[in-house]
Amino acid sequence: MQNKKKRIFIIAGEVSGDVLGARIMREMPDVEFVGIGGENMSEAGLNSLFPMSDLAVMGIVEVVAHAKTLTKRIHQTVEEIIKTRPDLVLTVDAPGFAKSVIKQVRKSPAGKELIKNGLKFHHVVAPQVWAWRPGRAKKYAGIFDKLYAFFDFEVPYFTKYGLDTVAVGHPISDGLLGKKRKSKTDVSGEKIITLVPGSRMSEVKRLMPIFKEVVHQLIANGYRGYKFVMPTVETTVDYVRDYVKNWDVKPELVVSAERYNVYEKTYIAIAASGTVSAELAMLHIPTIVVYKMNPVTVWIGHLLINVEWVSLVNILLNKSVYPELLGGNATVDNIMNEFQQLTIPSVREKMISQLKQADNMWRRESGSPAVIIANSLRSA
Repeated sequence: MQNKKKRIFIIAGEVSGDVLGARIMREMPDVEFVGIGGENMSEAGLNSLFPMSDLAVMGIVEVVAHAKTLTKRIHQTVEEIIKTRPDLVLTVDAPGFAKSVIKQVRKSPAGKELIKNGLKFHHVVAPQVWAWRPGRAKKYAGIFDKLYAFFDFEVPYFTKYGLDTVAVGHPISDGLLGKKRKSKTDVSGEKIITLVPGSRMSEVKRLMPIFKEVVHQLIANGYRGYKFVMPTVETTVDYVRDYVKNWDVKPELVVSAERYNVYEKTYIAIAASGTVSAELAMLHIPTIVVYKMNPVTVWIGHLLINVEWVSLVNILLNKSVYPELLGGNATVDNIMNEFQQLTIPSVREKMISQLKQADNMWRRESGSPAVIIANSLRSA
């Protein structure tokens, strides 16, 4: 008699989670995966329950605006979990959605029956409780059975409340650290300026007008030897393509899968805060981090957030390596001032040297995050 094939219900809510989810899936070819994901997980064999873009929302005001869609998708996901009866639910980031789904599964009679029969809930990406409201860690301990954090310093926040937590390293370090890099200090020939507006529609809509004006200002100020490139993701590519079609100087749009080839040749990057800033830091790319959000979200964030920086490399090194222009500081003039600084060789050399100091903080010696997580899931 053959053993029953293990079934995992996997949920990813944005591009970075979709990439990691796909890697985990490929490490477990003997497992049946069902759930929600994007193009990467689809290529790995997942038939997504609905478009992942429905979950790609960030910010308090933005979430409220999409509450009807999110509520519908939560109910739909809970019903599908009950219907498919998985052995394990694996949520990759998207913490708000993940918590809402699992709470409802735990409360429902059918969900309680599944849990009684062994259903477990694992979550990838520890919430940044060290940045705001550390007490949230206790709530996670009441929802999840296991947590996969990226960094060692995150683990004690959760084990304190009895949540089984393991540090797996940062997934984007796979293939980046140790990758041969060209020097970014002295760049000859065509200089590539990479503009990264983010992966969520709300952040893209806020940053694109700023990026348009920055390109205009650079050209107007005589920076004519530059080529502008903009990596795009599936959730926003149509909007971005339509937005740039009438620019005087149009950036070259490249698919997300090609972004590392672009980063390797980048002279200066201007990027949204988030995963991309960590990718650029690992590749030692001089970068200006910018972010615009709804003013109400910014105001509430100032009241709650306990860290000085938002860029992960700045947090890891506990100093300002990447300049951060957030909220009202994300202006064209401020970006231009920081850009001019990064054209000075000594400033570039200092930033690149500092970025190299973080190399040993990104990765685990025991293997890639996908391998570590897959091995854990097999034994769960």
